[in-house]
Amino acid sequence: MKNYKKLFFAAILGFPLSFSAQIAPSFQELVDAAMTKDAAIEQQNLESKANELDQEKLKDIFLPKVEISGKAGYLNATTKVVSPEIAIPAITPLFPGAVFPEGTFNNNFNLSGFDAAAKIEATAVLYSGGKVKYLKQALIEKDNANKALQVKNEDEVITQISKAYDQFALVAESKNVLDESKKRLDANKKTAEKALGYGLITPYDYKKIELAQATLDSKMVEYEGKKELLITQLHLLTGIDKERIALINPNLEKIEYLVTDETIDNRAELKALDFGMKAIDAKIKAEKTWWIPKVQAMTSLSYMGFYNTNISSSKVLMPRTGAKLDNDLTNLNLLPIFQAGIGFKWDVFDGNEGKHEVEKAKIDREILESKKSDAERKLQLNLANNQTNYNIANAQVDLKATAKKIAKNALTQAEKEFRYGLIKATQLIEAENDLEVAELDYQTAVFNQRRAAIEVMKSTQNLNAEKL
Repeated sequence: MKNYKKLFFAAILGFPLSFSAQIAPSFQELVDAAMTKDAAIEQQNLESKANELDQEKLKDIFLPKVEISGKAGYLNATTKVVSPEIAIPAITPLFPGAVFPEGTFNNNFNLSGFDAAAKIEATAVLYSGGKVKYLKQALIEKDNANKALQVKNEDEVITQISKAYDQFALVAESKNVLDESKKRLDANKKTAEKALGYGLITPYDYKKIELAQATLDSKMVEYEGKKELLITQLHLLTGIDKERIALINPNLEKIEYLVTDETIDNRAELKALDFGMKAIDAKIKAEKTWWIPKVQAMTSLSYMGFYNTNISSSKVLMPRTGAKLDNDLTNLNLLPIFQAGIGFKWDVFDGNEGKHEVEKAKIDREILESKKSDAERKLQLNLANNQTNYNIANAQVDLKATAKKIAKNALTQAEKEFRYGLIKATQLIEAENDLEVAELDYQTAVFNQRRAAIEVMKSTQNLNAEKL
């Protein structure tokens, strides 16, 4: 019994220890978890697997194909024989010749019995005219295009997680601001109570401070709601437990990013289009092989047999004997029937089908060239726009930092003047609100600067979770 009690108390003590051992997920862990759950990335991975299967299928074209077939059944065939006019010339006076008019021999012959056949055949493509090689190359380029686009989807996941993560930090900073405001209001309320007792302020001024405290309490409730929403969002995006996500407490800091290579050449969209054009070039070469002969090797081993076969006639066959034909044939077995050789197929004229496919592929390539040209213009404009927004965001952070410093000094001065009864509570609360707004504006400016920096990174395909 004592042992059970020890285990019971150990379990009770161990539970909070295991719970408290939980740690907040890092930003990288959130990104990695979101990558595994993102539907677009999952679909691209499945497309890559399908492409690999298509490549294996092309390789297997040159593998031998073995086929076994067989049949057994009853055979019954009838043919009618009507003789034409037959003239036999005279050979000697003893044989003056004869003439048999048409239809002299008119008879139906019937063949019946059982037949069986079996065959094993192996074929192998020796030369496809080069079409398989080019189709394989097209599939490889298609897979490269798919993988290039996957980088873009990964960037979108990083952007989404980064935004939610920074919103978490923004909400946390907002709470810190509210907590500091609450501390200052509590201290000023005590000062106001003394001033009210001495008649230095009116009850109206005192109520203003109480109203400011109530306003802060409502903002704290709003903070809790925003935090819970962000926890749910990150949980749905990553699948990580809400309890761990709730432990996240990041700092909101500027991203110092210097664009050293202002080019869009590495953008995933352009790389994907380049790979797409290479795939079409390979397809064009494959279609041009329509006229090249295809060579195949073939070998087979077969068996054929006839059993209980009977041949008969419907009329008398020999007038002299007066008998009809009715004979049972000896069973016939043909084994082995062996064949081996090489065959080829040469499409001398395919009705212009190959030509039309080549022309269609060329049009597809022109479409991709047009899309690339359009994408380059838009991506270049996007880079310039994001660079401008990044510079503006940096300037806004500096501006809001200055505004915060001014508001903080103004509040310090207002608190001194309020203690000496030089200003009213309304003016003190205004100074408090100005500082609160200035601090929140500064945190929002940092948040926006991080968004702008990320967009610049994406513009040149340099986004990396480690940089964030």
